[in-house]
Amino acid sequence: MNVQFKKGVLELCVLALLDKKDRYGYELVQKISDQIAISEGSVYPLLRRLTKDGFFKTYLKESTEGPSRKYYQLTDQGRDHLYNLLQEWKEFTNGVNQLIKEGVEQ
Repeated sequence: MNVQFKKGVLELCVLALLDKKDRYGYELVQKISDQIAISEGSVYPLLRRLTKDGFFKTYLKESTEGPSRKYYQLTDQGRDHLYNLLQEWKEFTNGVNQLIKEGVEQ
C-alpha cells in the first residue's frame, strides 16, 4: 500500500481503536498491522504527539507477561477530534469514490 495513504490514516485508526477500549502501544501496532502493513516505529511517535496534544491520558497497568504496560485512554478532547476526523474521512472518501466512479467505471 502507498506509504502516503498509510501516513494519512494512521492517526484516525489509532483514535478509532481507542474509542471503546484502552489499549497499550504494542496492542495497537498488532491490531493495525492485521489490516495495514505498518512499522512499529510509526505508531509510537504518533502516540507521544497525540498524548502531548491532550487526546490521550496514559496509565501503567501490571502485566503477567513482563513489565507494566502503558495504556492509552481517549480523553473527551480526543473523542471530539476522532469524530471530526471521521466526518472529514467520510467526506473525503465519498469525493474520491465519486471521482473514481466518473473516471474509471465508465
